[in-house]
Amino acid sequence: MADKIVVVLDFDKTIIDCDSDNWVVDGLGATELFERLLPTMPWNSLMDRMMRELHSQGKSIEDIAECLKKAPLDPHVIDGIRSAYAMGCDLRVVSDANLFFIETILKHHGILECFSEINTNPSYVDEDGRLRIFPYHDFNTSPHGCSLCPPNMCKGKIIERIRASVTAEGKKHFIYLGDGKGDYCPSLKLSESDYVMPRKHFPLWDLIRSNPQLLKAEIHEWSTGEEQARILKQLINKAIVADLMSVEFKFDSIPLSPKETRPVALRVPH
Repeated sequence: MADKIVVVLDFDKTIIDCDSDNWVVDGLGATELFERLLPTMPWNSLMDRMMRELHSQGKSIEDIAECLKKAPLDPHVIDGIRSAYAMGCDLRVVSDANLFFIETILKHHGILECFSEINTNPSYVDEDGRLRIFPYHDFNTSPHGCSLCPPNMCKGKIIERIRASVTAEGKKHFIYLGDGKGDYCPSLKLSESDYVMPRKHFPLWDLIRSNPQLLKAEIHEWSTGEEQARILKQLINKAIVADLMSVEFKFDSIPLSPKETRPVALRVPH
């Protein structure tokens, strides 16, 4: 039954306990330039610019990878991801980080293979060995048109695409884990049979609390990696039980023909 459950996780401050962009910029000594340029350009363009700066300073792609491998990741989160995968859930990342950062960290911790899909800003290493980072949506040529989301990524549209791609196999339960403002739009796209797990005292949690009636999904907050893993497992089990009860209800509601009767318990003589 867990194969009917799609677990969607944000990355920064949800899987890892920091922002991966800031972690690299700070860890490789480029904070001052980053903060000076931040008001002047979109975030993705700025990160691409910072990778150029680090490359010009002699920082290699290996230096960036080594920095990423030190990003904090709670062992409970790793266990929760592995447990959900082992139970048969379909796990996906939807993140405003970038592909190189996410794959490097997940691979380092041995959980990259747990995810069937990573939806994030594309990145690649060019012929000069420099990391290039680009927006998920090309907002100059084809803006996504969502006022809730940053111009480079509407996570709500990604959730709608995922749901459309998996519903051919039947109804699915979605469990969405996130923390930031960008996780609010996809949370609004969830249905009554879904669950949203906002990180307590983070922007997504604040937005949901401001008007929880706007969400159809059940809300289950978490603070620590241990709480995240425990609640995720509880919700997976809850969704499985709900599906089993639904199947049982459908069986019980099948009308019997006049010639059919329910089995009668026989009294066994002692």
